Amino acid sequence: MTKRKAGPKDRERGRIEVLPSGSLRVVVYAGVDPLTGLRNYRHETIPKDTPDLWDEAEKTKTRILNEIDEQRSPRTKANVNTLIDRYLDNLDVKRNTRKGYEGYINNHIRPLVGDLPVAKLDGEVIDSLYSTLRTCRAHCGGRKFVEHKSEEKNHDCKQLDCQPHECKPLEKNSVRQVHFCLSGALDCALRWGWIKVNPLAQAKPPKPVKPNPNPPTPEQAAAIVNEAFKDLPWGMFVWLAMTTGARRGEVCALRLDLLDLNNAVLSIQTAIAQDGAETWEQDTKTHQQRRIALDPETVGLLRAYIEQRKAEAEIGGAKLKKDGRVFSSSVDHSTWLKPDTVTQRYRRMCERLGWKMNIHQLRHYSATELIAAGVDVRTVAGRLGHGGGGATTLRVYSAWVSEADQRAAGNIGTRMPKAPIKVSESGAVTTTLEPTADNPYQKIYADLRGAITCGALRPGDLLPTVVELKGRYGLSAGTVNRAIAELKAEGLVHASRGKRAVVLAPGEEPDIAEVVSLSRKRAAK
Repeated sequence: MTKRKAGPKDRERGRIEVLPSGSLRVVVYAGVDPLTGLRNYRHETIPKDTPDLWDEAEKTKTRILNEIDEQRSPRTKANVNTLIDRYLDNLDVKRNTRKGYEGYINNHIRPLVGDLPVAKLDGEVIDSLYSTLRTCRAHCGGRKFVEHKSEEKNHDCKQLDCQPHECKPLEKNSVRQVHFCLSGALDCALRWGWIKVNPLAQAKPPKPVKPNPNPPTPEQAAAIVNEAFKDLPWGMFVWLAMTTGARRGEVCALRLDLLDLNNAVLSIQTAIAQDGAETWEQDTKTHQQRRIALDPETVGLLRAYIEQRKAEAEIGGAKLKKDGRVFSSSVDHSTWLKPDTVTQRYRRMCERLGWKMNIHQLRHYSATELIAAGVDVRTVAGRLGHGGGGATTLRVYSAWVSEADQRAAGNIGTRMPKAPIKVSESGAVTTTLEPTADNPYQKIYADLRGAITCGALRPGDLLPTVVELKGRYGLSAGTVNRAIAELKAEGLVHASRGKRAVVLAPGEEPDIAEVVSLSRKRAAK
């Protein structure tokens, strides 16, 4: 028989090394790194003062081998920076979104955990990262230093008014954005097999920021409109943003050929995005196209605005392009407005009015006014372009939905029939309906209640005895006592153990002594 040559599988997969300090190091082969193509080893050191040192090293070696066999061991020694680079290479998002992610990654993730191996990330490390960001956005760690306003080494700090550093926490929403960036990258690492457990599951995620929209008041909205319409194109822009609730980039992207004034409908298909001086056209934020119905006043204003723009174009020897933009700084409306320019102009206008506002608050104004007018949340969500079938709208504008719901409750109350219930000053609840006699005890109850109501039995009168009622109706004592208990619960009689029931005055609490005295006088007569 030919002897088989020893192959790689026959080699020892792990070894125990003695370090100069006397400690033991366990080294186990863990496969080939998918990134570098190099052999990957797991290392773990057993301190020399560990009881049963060699036995513990053998146990550690066996444990690591089992983790590798069960694919619970990381396949690579790549650090977080490498993972982030691969994540960004595969990230398919809008340009502005990518720029925002890169800002959070470069400013916070890379400086704090970028050099850490992905396999070393755990719940404690991630929680510590979030804690650092919530303490100081500059990650100062308690260090004292001067924040220089110039990168030149020999600049005059007094002249530039360089100030000592003061810790300012990163905004809660920004901490959540850091969390989302890490989540996306670690999901990729898990899917690629770099790690076997997502460490974010062991960390406490940042709490979501409660939406707090702050729309202009009706008085402020009126002042804003009056100020904006000093320039018709600008006034029309503000008016349309206020009435439709469209985002600033969506209003900038509106086209004349998608404006159907005959049917009073506005189509929103794209939005304008901006990065520095560069602008481009892209899908809307939720990648949804929508049609918004316009009110008659808005239609009339748009007609007048477009006619004026046509007249101005003719004076300049041009015509409005059929697919031109509704709002443009060019004579033929071939170009769109820059979103940042719109934002700055709106902010300056509000500052002149004495308020610190941004143009996005016009969107909040439109939503809150629609909800206050009784428009259902799904319709409001459709006009705003919210995804989730109204879930986003409900979450952001829950306070206004609650307010509208309270008004609805008041309105329905005026339309409801009167309930057949009477509540006394003491809080006792009685029905105004005549009782039915479906059960034997209800027959006795109905008869006695009728006698009290019509005055045959007056306050202070004694009810017939249980024996008399048993003989009259042919029922048991328990059935008679149940009927009397119903009268007592309704506040019509007073009854106690061993004594006959006494009729009470309507709506009055029983004065036992007075009732007993009155009943005795009537019995004596």
